Amino acid sequence: MAKYTKIQVIQTMKETGMVPVFYHSDIQIAKNVLKACYEGGVRAFEFTNRGDFAQEVFAELVKYANKELPGMILGIGSVVDPGTAAMYLQLGANFVVGPLFNPEIAPICNRRLVPYCPGCGTVSEVGKAQELGCDVCKVFPGDVLGPNFVKGLRAPMPWSQIMVTGGVKPEKENLKGWFGAGVTCVGMGSNLFPKDVIAAGEWSKITELCKGALDIIKEIR
Repeated sequence: MAKYTKIQVIQTMKETGMVPVFYHSDIQIAKNVLKACYEGGVRAFEFTNRGDFAQEVFAELVKYANKELPGMILGIGSVVDPGTAAMYLQLGANFVVGPLFNPEIAPICNRRLVPYCPGCGTVSEVGKAQELGCDVCKVFPGDVLGPNFVKGLRAPMPWSQIMVTGGVKPEKENLKGWFGAGVTCVGMGSNLFPKDVIAAGEWSKITELCKGALDIIKEIR
């Protein structure tokens, strides 16, 4: 079961402005990355369902976070069907993110009062997702749609809370473009977790990247 309420999750996403997106099959590496992000100020973290036995790694991460990292909210990403969503909710996911919008996932999450952040690529998809109770919608792929899509969407629908993933970098100009367009928060993956840094186990560099990105977000808001 989720440890944090829907309101707590959404408020944390808003306050920090960034949700790191990460996957690794090695539980110890995943723990080290999660801790490095936590020390950098991250409080909402998306582990993606991208490999065999990802659910086993996620289950251990949830236990680790609940015991060692107070206030760290763990969610699951890359969820495309209701069965997978239900499984991860049972493992303690506090929010569910998808690369696409599957209307059948919404009631699964709503029943548990857990945020479902579906991937949307059109204004109509965002509107339908909101109708089904999705408070925060994910604009994806961000590098294809761009900040102008978010700006255009929010003009007639200013109540929209948008997370954007894809094409987000821990750089001032990039983040200024997204937050200037009106996003609620950004999801950031590979740019926070360079492969060479992971391979070398230089966890402090990940902490620095997270802290730097969060500092930029505070400055430009």
